[in-house]
Amino acid sequence: MSFYDEVYKVVRCIPKGKVATYGQIARILNSPRASRAVGYALHSNPEPVIIPCHRVVNRYGSLTRQFAFGGIEAQAQLLRADGVEVGDDYIVDLEKYRWDA
Repeated sequence: MSFYDEVYKVVRCIPKGKVATYGQIARILNSPRASRAVGYALHSNPEPVIIPCHRVVNRYGSLTRQFAFGGIEAQAQLLRADGVEVGDDYIVDLEKYRWDA
């Protein structure tokens, strides 16, 4: 299984109403310095509806301005539809919404 496939497998596990960080996913995969590689994998997501890459944010809870599937507002809308509060500054409260893998 490729690194990208492993990323997709983990991201599929993030439940509705929760988010994970790029670094968190990298640590789950025993590659703690691979957060950028996680981002590259998600940017290449082959199944955006099935692999919920919109549930991945940066270490501060910020949404990505480069969200590959419609931009930051699209990511915010998807998260809000999941029940995640997104601030006007496009930041998610990680204390409240971080997934405990």
